[in-house]
Amino acid sequence: MTVALGLQIAVAFVWLGMVLGISFLEAPIKFRAPGVTVDIGVGIGRLVFRVLNAVEGLAACVLLGSVLAQGAEASAWSLGLAIALLVAIAAGALLLRPLMDRRVRAGDTADAMPRNTLHFAYIALEVVKVALLVWIGVLGLVSA
Repeated sequence: MTVALGLQIAVAFVWLGMVLGISFLEAPIKFRAPGVTVDIGVGIGRLVFRVLNAVEGLAACVLLGSVLAQGAEASAWSLGLAIALLVAIAAGALLLRPLMDRRVRAGDTADAMPRNTLHFAYIALEVVKVALLVWIGVLGLVSA
């Protein structure tokens, strides 16, 4: 196994762990903590997801670089998946999250309010990222 392939596998699975831990555990659970109001939970979430998106951007660049470093040994699937992950990161960080932030800054965080389509789109995007990360990680393992 080359270093680049090992890096592809490691980055994919570490990143997968971050997404699962933050998006699917921390995000919904923080609202159940004693004393955490919706406003405080949303404020924490905004900070956590801003940092997560920055780390994901770095991970996406490292992942793409590791695929490109494999040269002809890299599969076209690996390259396509790495690019799809970059697009998913950009969509979430540059399109959806700013729109959601704008909604929050407008005071749209009341308990009684239903989630809007932006929130559901962000969740769907996180599910897509999970699928892509599993796929590129397993693809790397199979190639090893």
